[in-house]
Amino acid sequence: MLMKTTLMAAALCLSTLGLAACGGSGNDDDARPQVIAHRGASGYLPEHTLGGYELAIRMGADFIEPDLQITRDGALIAMHDDTLNRTTNVASLFAQRGGGYKVADFTLAEVKTLTVVPTGTAKTSYPGFTPSAPNPYGVPTFQEVVSFARQQTGTAGRTVGLYPEAKQADPAMEDGILKTLADNGFDARSKLFIQSFSDATLRSLRAKQVAQNNKMPLILLGVAAAAPDGSPRVGIVSGSTVRTLTLAEVAGFTEGIGLLINNTTYPISKAYIDQAHAAGLKVHGWTFAQADAAKAAAEFRNYLEMGMDGMFANYPDLAMAARDAFMKK
Repeated sequence: MLMKTTLMAAALCLSTLGLAACGGSGNDDDARPQVIAHRGASGYLPEHTLGGYELAIRMGADFIEPDLQITRDGALIAMHDDTLNRTTNVASLFAQRGGGYKVADFTLAEVKTLTVVPTGTAKTSYPGFTPSAPNPYGVPTFQEVVSFARQQTGTAGRTVGLYPEAKQADPAMEDGILKTLADNGFDARSKLFIQSFSDATLRSLRAKQVAQNNKMPLILLGVAAAAPDGSPRVGIVSGSTVRTLTLAEVAGFTEGIGLLINNTTYPISKAYIDQAHAAGLKVHGWTFAQADAAKAAAEFRNYLEMGMDGMFANYPDLAMAARDAFMKK
C-alpha cells in the first residue's frame, strides 16, 4: 500500500511539474552524500545508454550523468568523447568515412543507426537485469535521457536527478541544454546540476539563466589547488597548464565544484572541503572507479569522512553500499 501511495504521488508530481519540484526541495531534499552514476552504470554496461542509466537507477543512484556532444545538425546526444569510435560500432557501419568519426561530422539520423559497445569492465548484459527501453544500447538524445529520467522517477517512486555535462565550450550547446531543461520544467528547485570544465561556459550559462529568470545549479569541474600562501583554490586544467580561481570567485557563478580524487599534487583534504562549504560550495568527487568491493569501500569511506557531498561512481551499487554504511555510523 505504501509503495502504491508513493507511486501515485510521484505520478501526480510528474503530471503537474515535470521533474522540477518532485521529491521535495530539489538539490537540498536529501542531506546524505549523493551517488552520481558516472556515465550510467558504466562499470557494468555500455556507457551513456538508457540501459546503463536504468541499471544505475535500480541500484539506487541519486543522479544519472549524461555527458553531451552536439551533432552536425545541432542535436544534443549523450556521449563522452567528441568522436564515436571508442564507444560505438561506427567503424563497421561507416568505414567509408576513413576514420576520425567526429560527432560533429554526423547527423542525428546517422548516429541513431549506431550501437554503443561496452568498454573497460562493462559487458553487454547484467545478471538479472532486463532493460525496459526499446533500444537500450543505442545513442540517446539529451531529450530522450530527460524523458527516461521522468519515466523512471514514476517507476522508482523517487526523483531521479540529472547531472548533464557540457563537453563543448559552445554557445549552441549552452542554449540547447538550457532550452531542453526549461522545456521540461527544470528550475532552481530541481534535482539537477549542470557541469563543465570550462569556467567561461559556466559564467555564460549563469548569465543566460539570469536573463531567463531560471537559475539552475552549476558545478565547476577541476582539481584541488592552493595559492602560494596555502589558501584553497580550484584548478582549471587546460592542456599542460592549470589556472586557479579562489573559492569565493567560483561561488560567484556556481553552486559547487567537482574535483579529481586521488590527486597527488594537491590532495583533497577535510580542511579544503570545510573551506569550500564555508564559501557556500558543494563538493563532488570524480571518478570513483575501483571495482574491488573492499578497496572501493575504503576509498569511498575516506572521502565521505572528509565531508564530500557527492561521488561520481562507475559502480553505483558499491557507492550506495558505502554511503549507506557511512550513514549508519
